[in-house]
Amino acid sequence: MSHFAVELVYGPDRARLEEVRPAHREYAKRLAEEGVLLAGGPWADDSGAMLVYSATDVDELRGVLDADPYTPAGVIEKVTIREWTPRTGQWL
Repeated sequence: MSHFAVELVYGPDRARLEEVRPAHREYAKRLAEEGVLLAGGPWADDSGAMLVYSATDVDELRGVLDADPYTPAGVIEKVTIREWTPRTGQWL
């Protein structure tokens, strides 16, 4: 499995974001229980979020991101995906 750091930047429609956030969090909870989402949460200023995923490859990860309720709701302005190779820490 590979690890990916994903940065989300929220779009300007904050009302829609807050409306969809509970569904997003339920989805994230399920992914965490399945071992797909290792860590995630919003930036302190709530401008976006940082998430760390475990996936076979970037195509599988894109499927996970596409299924997130935030995606069809159109509340994400920008997504940055970086494959990450952790060398130290409790996840290893």
